[in-house]
Amino acid sequence: MLFRALKKEDLKRLYDLLAGSNMIVAPVQKGQDGNRAPIYAFEEVSGFGEIHLDYTSTKIPAKRFFMPFRETMADFRMDGKDWGKRVGFNIDRPFVFFGMHACDINALNKLDKVLLGSHYPMPYYAAKRNNMFIVGIDCRPQPYCFCRSMGSDTALHGFDLFLTDLGDHYFVEVLSDTAFNIIRQITTREPAESDHALYMKMVSDKNKQFTLQVNTTDLTKILDMEFQSDVWKQWGEKCFSCGTCANVCPTCYCYGVDESVEMDLSRARKTKFLYACNLIDFAEVAGGHNFRPESHTRLKYRYYHKHRGFVEAYEESLCVGCGRCGESCLAGITVPEVIASVRGEDI
Repeated sequence: MLFRALKKEDLKRLYDLLAGSNMIVAPVQKGQDGNRAPIYAFEEVSGFGEIHLDYTSTKIPAKRFFMPFRETMADFRMDGKDWGKRVGFNIDRPFVFFGMHACDINALNKLDKVLLGSHYPMPYYAAKRNNMFIVGIDCRPQPYCFCRSMGSDTALHGFDLFLTDLGDHYFVEVLSDTAFNIIRQITTREPAESDHALYMKMVSDKNKQFTLQVNTTDLTKILDMEFQSDVWKQWGEKCFSCGTCANVCPTCYCYGVDESVEMDLSRARKTKFLYACNLIDFAEVAGGHNFRPESHTRLKYRYYHKHRGFVEAYEESLCVGCGRCGESCLAGITVPEVIASVRGEDI
């Protein structure tokens, strides 16, 4: 990894270089909530002035750009006795994420393990992921995030450039050869000792701002021991089974497939759509049997997938601690509270 120092006024030059033939996706302000706090979202932008790099967090993760809620997997067409099939990966040009926080970068790294590195990689995800350039940026800890507890507050890989705000300039981490060739076209300098010292102070100050923690010590063992705990029923009684948590989660990847055929048999389509394990029919199979008819069972298995099954398979939790699920939950269910209750602790 290489390090450079970049003046803030030169950041637009980086944007202009990346925007040439790429789609730029960046955090923008979409409105205000009831407390008049800004609401941010990842959107395609057409100018550098639209970007809010000082954003807190987006309500919806960037997932919709590489895992759309609904996308066509294949089209089929009949023409007399001839038939044709068209498969598209739903990407027409490379795109750049300009200003992604470490937790969302780590979410992509986790999805890569499943959707790229498994025995059955997902080509629709791979096509977008392999045409992606990521400019990361440091964040300010929020009251609802616990990414430090999940080891996702810093990103060691999965990005091309990462910017840390040091006042009048950025401390830049250069990770890929593509990023190196781009940064060479911008005026930068070698970081001085004072830059390193300022960076270390910034990291130390940031770490002190984390107020929410999750105790993950021996969590997989405790989840195994507490599988039949009444705690799950208590949380299940609160859960609305609406699926909002999965919708805002940057690492949920469960999906279903629809197949539709025109009445005259001239066309057909296979469509993939994201789904949620909290929905009542998630575990329903042909014949109508539902393996998880109760809300608390579905909620429990969601937690076991994140903090038990994924750990067993990949030696890390699927949760990045962004806190979006708790912020968006209509019933006020948060991961730290659930984990603490399973451990018999107070948050």
